[in-house]
Amino acid sequence: MRLKESPNVFVSWCIVDSNPNIIHLGCMARARRPFVELTKLAKTPGKSHQAVEFFQKLYAIEKSAREANYTPEQRFNLRLEKAKPILDKMKQWLDQSLRHAVPQSKLNDALTYMHERWNELTNYLSDGSLEIDNNGAENQIRPFALGRKNWLFSGSPRGAHASALFYSLIATAIANGWNPFNYLRYLFENIRTCKSQADYTSLLPFNISSNER
Repeated sequence: MRLKESPNVFVSWCIVDSNPNIIHLGCMARARRPFVELTKLAKTPGKSHQAVEFFQKLYAIEKSAREANYTPEQRFNLRLEKAKPILDKMKQWLDQSLRHAVPQSKLNDALTYMHERWNELTNYLSDGSLEIDNNGAENQIRPFALGRKNWLFSGSPRGAHASALFYSLIATAIANGWNPFNYLRYLFENIRTCKSQADYTSLLPFNISSNER
């Protein structure tokens, strides 16, 4: 919907927002970014530095799980043991800091952003297959967003939709350790025998045994 009083601004509502079966995840990297910028401007360590320290501890946990090649279940248990206590302390710090923050300040904006989205930011604790931020997806999208300026045309809306689907599929394959050519060959060799939704789902990159790669 385009606003009459501001024709360059669009307002929209996502149909999934009201679906109770869909979990909304917040991006911890987005919440961290303004605090990092504030530390660059601060002459002495303060609230922004304290926030960054919390984030560093949370990301250190994610790094350790990634380097150890943890399964989703192992990562779930690690987060409950290590990350949840940090997040509990961070929430107490957040509430207290927000009460004393100067209104209209950049620090207040950063704190308010986190406070209003706290549930979404911490939902990643509920499932070990969920990520702490959206960086991985954004990094995969960036080459496509840059490339489309050069590609310019897809032939038709269906062509654009098809290219988006294939790019998403290939990026997912790479993220799961596949050589793109090998995955597509495996996909086309086996998709002919699919008869149910479960059969198609089994051919997604993350559902195929590493022995098949």
